[in-house]
Amino acid sequence: MLIKILLKYIFGYVRVSIEGYYIERFINICTINKLLIWNLKRDKGTKLYLNIGIEDFYKAVKISKKLKCKIKIIRKNGIPFVINKYKKRKVFLGTLVFIILLIGISTNFIWNISIVVDGSEQLENIENDILEAGIKVGMKKSEVNIQETINKIRFKRNDISWMGIEIKGTNVIVKVVKSAEAPEVIDEKDYSNIIATKSATITKIIAQNGTAKVKNGDKVEEGQILIQGVMEGKYTGNRYVHSLGEVEGIVEYTKSEKIPLKFTEKVKTGNKETKIRIKINNFQINFYKTLSKFKIYDTIEKEKKFKIFSNLYLPISITKITVEELENVQMEYSIEKATEIGTEKLEQKLEQEIGKEKNILNKDINIIKTEEYIEVNVTYEVVENIGMQEKIN
Repeated sequence: MLIKILLKYIFGYVRVSIEGYYIERFINICTINKLLIWNLKRDKGTKLYLNIGIEDFYKAVKISKKLKCKIKIIRKNGIPFVINKYKKRKVFLGTLVFIILLIGISTNFIWNISIVVDGSEQLENIENDILEAGIKVGMKKSEVNIQETINKIRFKRNDISWMGIEIKGTNVIVKVVKSAEAPEVIDEKDYSNIIATKSATITKIIAQNGTAKVKNGDKVEEGQILIQGVMEGKYTGNRYVHSLGEVEGIVEYTKSEKIPLKFTEKVKTGNKETKIRIKINNFQINFYKTLSKFKIYDTIEKEKKFKIFSNLYLPISITKITVEELENVQMEYSIEKATEIGTEKLEQKLEQEIGKEKNILNKDINIIKTEEYIEVNVTYEVVENIGMQEKIN
């Protein structure tokens, strides 16, 4: 439907009013005869407004005469009418022809790559992998080998469980589902020990199969055997088994941060400049001589790619560059403020590392003060499962 309407714009269409007692019948006959009409709007009385192509308009006139309806052109739209209006303006016509040719040629190329990862997960370097696999902006759509690209990326990465690629207009849409990280599973037929994944103080140990090598209160190191895959028999002697059990311990997580009491910070002055950059394929036009007259500044760039429809991109983009002036300002923290900032930073880092679902047993904050800075040390004591099976070779 949208493509047909676009073609009607290229070849021209008119906005008309139809008045009479047989408007519904007029619409039905137009539909039966496959006349494309759109944007219908009914007046309170016996009048109807609609859009119709030039060729179909003359057919509609004949239908309206048979039904004794009055049809009147309200507005003329489309390229033919624009050309007729500006036919004396050669520059305008040249520009218009150039744009039409550009749109026609551009539809054969890829001008945008959209990557959609399932959920909120992100895949590191996936953009580079897609580029290396052969899909890049500016290439012909006919040169895109979807299956070969998927095979190359899947062969290179083991963190993707599913991948799909489709081409819509001038846009390549890459859909990816990230695979879950599964721990190594040791077969029950294999002999194994349970070892410590982290240094900890044991709070609970239950050996269901195998021999416990530590007890509650013992301090253990990462990699130390907690439950040995050996059973001691009075008459049968020692025999290897697939160890089973549960081990919990208190794990300490410590992080430190130095916060200077006096420091220099870049602060926005409120002065701004706006610059424009246009890019046509790989050709770039900067509408400025120098990026900024400011000595110290920060930039924010917002790029807008031109598109006709949701997936029909053109090889044209315009970038708005906002340049904000900065100045160096001497700042000073009080001991209390520096402690608050340091503690907040460290708690965020620790919670990201530990996870909110863990059982935090205790939190300790230690402050070391000097003339130049304060050092904040935060320690979390967390109760967690520290046992992991390890195969006995």
